[in-house]
Amino acid sequence: MNKSILSAMAAAAIATSSIASAQMPASSVNGGMSAETLLTMARVGGYALSPNGKQVVYTISYPSIEDNCSQSDLFLIGIDGKNKMRLTNTSHSESEPCWIDGGRRIAFLSSSSGSKQLWSMSADGNDLRQLTDVQGGIEGYLFSPDEKEVIYVHSHKSVKTAGDIYPDLPKASGRVVKDLLYKHWDEWVTTTPHPYLAKLADVPISEGKDILQGEPYECPMRPFSGMEDLSWSPDGKQIVYASRKKTGMAYAVSTNSDIYLYDVVSGKTLNLSEGMMGYDTFPKFSPDGKRVAWISMERDGYESDLKRLFVMNLLDGTKEWVNPDFDLNVDHFQWSEDGRMIYFVACKQAETQLWSIRLKDRKICQITDGMWDYTGFDMKNGIMLAARQSFLEPTDLYQVDLRKGNTRRVTNENKEIMESLSPVVCQKRWITCTNREKMLVWVLLPPKFDEKKQYPSILYCQGGPQDPISQFWSFRWNLRLMAEQGYVVIAPNRHGVPSFGQKWNEQISGDYGGQNMKDYMTAADELKKEPWIAKDKMGCVGASYGGFSVYWLAGHHEGRFAAFIAHAGIFNIESQYFETEEKWFANWDMGGAPWEKDNGTAQRTFANSPHKFVQNWDTPIMIIHGELDYRILASQGMMAFDAAKMRGVPAEMLIFPDENHWILQPQNAMLWQRSFFGWLDRWLK
Repeated sequence: MNKSILSAMAAAAIATSSIASAQMPASSVNGGMSAETLLTMARVGGYALSPNGKQVVYTISYPSIEDNCSQSDLFLIGIDGKNKMRLTNTSHSESEPCWIDGGRRIAFLSSSSGSKQLWSMSADGNDLRQLTDVQGGIEGYLFSPDEKEVIYVHSHKSVKTAGDIYPDLPKASGRVVKDLLYKHWDEWVTTTPHPYLAKLADVPISEGKDILQGEPYECPMRPFSGMEDLSWSPDGKQIVYASRKKTGMAYAVSTNSDIYLYDVVSGKTLNLSEGMMGYDTFPKFSPDGKRVAWISMERDGYESDLKRLFVMNLLDGTKEWVNPDFDLNVDHFQWSEDGRMIYFVACKQAETQLWSIRLKDRKICQITDGMWDYTGFDMKNGIMLAARQSFLEPTDLYQVDLRKGNTRRVTNENKEIMESLSPVVCQKRWITCTNREKMLVWVLLPPKFDEKKQYPSILYCQGGPQDPISQFWSFRWNLRLMAEQGYVVIAPNRHGVPSFGQKWNEQISGDYGGQNMKDYMTAADELKKEPWIAKDKMGCVGASYGGFSVYWLAGHHEGRFAAFIAHAGIFNIESQYFETEEKWFANWDMGGAPWEKDNGTAQRTFANSPHKFVQNWDTPIMIIHGELDYRILASQGMMAFDAAKMRGVPAEMLIFPDENHWILQPQNAMLWQRSFFGWLDRWLK
């Protein structure tokens, strides 16, 4: 253990433990929210409720535009929102806090020792101890119920470099690729995450037992899964985990993951979900250890299939779909302490709420309501703590009354900023589509809205394509910030987004350029009927599939829009089919491969590629892309920009050599915002 680092962390924790609140940036001039204000707001991250339900440990991240980095620290607060205390204040980040030792200590991850390792400290921020010292660091952890053992995740090298193949070429930088899935989202796949099992009797731990020893498969599954892919049995004798045990081509075309039961003593593994062909994820033991629940999709290759809640009886091996009449996706869930109920998160009509299901009769109850997104929760001792956000407010933590659905605020990390802002109104409208179905459209009005004036407007196109425009708070695509700049924001939940039933969600597959594009134009036309919308000052913006939508609308809008912005969009669908890495997505959503000439769905998709309608482009367009985006390659943006310039259309491209599908570095994020609003203001104001 590095004693100097340990001493420094301890000193910092002691020196700052009495701080009641973090220093917050001021809002912009005239009480409005600026991009600078948004990007320097405190961001609530991971959180955990103490065993007795009386305290909360959580992280707050503080981005610095000047330093071009973000740092997170740990805080402690009472469930009543009082006695806030800062626990860490180092030059590194602390994250993923967890209560141990009956609530007397807190475990967390920190990179203070040079790589991310597991640490613990007393609940007052003192007595720091380093629990792991794994070469290369760890990515997550999970204590056994008796806290005598821990699972930690570590990624090991799984692909040979050119120097490994040819030792006489140690400086060669070329990559030898022999199969698919050699890149994924924003990285070249050179390592594989595995869970390791280790005893806590002798710390710091430097080496554990690889649960997937000799297997070339991921657990947790990249790129987005975490420790929710693993769960301990209450007696600590078994572990359930999710993994897609495929590699190369098989991995690239299939979403078929499974739930595995691992025996800690014997090391034997049993597939619990064999024959279930879609995604199976997020396994959790029941409190009595006799059942396992998980989220399951039915069809292989369809990543946006309905997320169903399954429960398996480990005694007789029977599996039950417990919510067959619930036509919404089940996301984060947790067993009740008596095992009779399961609490979960689900999005209904573009609002993400908390729900419960009573297992004996499958009765489902909605606990919360309102224009919010509850993104997750923790439960201890009958108390629920939930994270909540909306278009109008960033994430904070709330205590939820399980019977009445009432909430009590626990944290208020951006109070001074939010109280300094003028109100922004969010309207919910139902608009009739061309197929006579109803579509929910969110409309945000600028501060101090005056219906006697006329305002420029922005049509926001959602990505996914199967992602709802729910009540999210984004630090890039922030709808409130758009409204704060004097724009009316129009956000249609067009065909192809979840939370309106699976039929509505599935309509978009194989119909790119179809009904969902009509929905966008219908929303634009309906809002233009309002006297306070400037009919010739409407812009259209979007990212990913939203970027595809922008490119497609640029060739079909017939004068509806005065400016476009496409971020990380698909310009040439045929190129995208070959360039993207998750081939299951391309096969399902596009309907098939370009060479399948008799496949009507696939050929209709490729015929609707935006690049085939460039001859109709006549409106200024900005293109944004990151060169580390391996989902939708930067070549898509470059093609679109070149096409616009060669057509004589006013165009500008913002390209980031060190960003991926998202823009994560603070100064790049600031450049993104200035460019975004600079372009819109130029053509719409």
